[in-house]
Amino acid sequence: MNSRTGMIRVLLVLAVGAMFIAFAVGLSAQVQTTETTTTGHQTHQVSVEHAEVVHVSGNDLVVKMADGTIRHITNVPESARVDVDGQELGIHDLKPGMKLQRTITTTTTPKIVTTTQTVTGKIWNVQPPNTVILTLEDGKNQQFKIPAGQKFNVNGQELDAWHLRKGMTVSATRVVEEPVTSISAKKVLTGSMPPPAPPAPDQPILVAVLVPVATPAAAQETAQEAPPQQLPKTGGELPLLALLGCLSLAGSAGTRLLRKVVR
Repeated sequence: MNSRTGMIRVLLVLAVGAMFIAFAVGLSAQVQTTETTTTGHQTHQVSVEHAEVVHVSGNDLVVKMADGTIRHITNVPESARVDVDGQELGIHDLKPGMKLQRTITTTTTPKIVTTTQTVTGKIWNVQPPNTVILTLEDGKNQQFKIPAGQKFNVNGQELDAWHLRKGMTVSATRVVEEPVTSISAKKVLTGSMPPPAPPAPDQPILVAVLVPVATPAAAQETAQEAPPQQLPKTGGELPLLALLGCLSLAGSAGTRLLRKVVR
């Protein structure tokens, strides 16, 4: 007798366990779930990085940042592009000395995700405050966990789990609001060609000047062809006449003296 009773109890436990498993399996199919998202005010943050290309080897890039640090970037993808003076250049087009600028715009968007779950059925069993089994429209029973503070709509009245009774037709709605922050970043890479190389310093230039050497015959011809020299403008005829006058007076005085001696 005792063995028979124990077997019956085991069968009952297995049957109840199978029933609750069936409830759990059908739960997601019977609950109607809707989800809505409300977007808040977006904020934008912009940061700018400056760098100079130091070395390029294959898909590896070495740059010097604005603070003087050296950054080695390996395995730059072929699809990476930099806008240099209106031209889209790849990693293999970069040259040492080029200036790079990366602008990162980070957009933060706050969101509220509202999940609404609705279920309607007839109470088959209730175990307040946290468990209820409902018979749904398709005739299957499902077990539900009752959240704290959950209210049920019974003939237009809102009741908690303690007021539920077997046979009542109830509908319950659960609303969950979850804040979510969405963060996205947009990167724009631009650059400029290196400045032109400065011109080479001026080099001294030797200029050879040929000086012709005159031959004796050429010198004579040059002397013959030279124009006659002229007296300066200060040498006129008046001084010459004064000199002649002085000589004439001196001659007259000498003649007189000679006559006196002869006598």
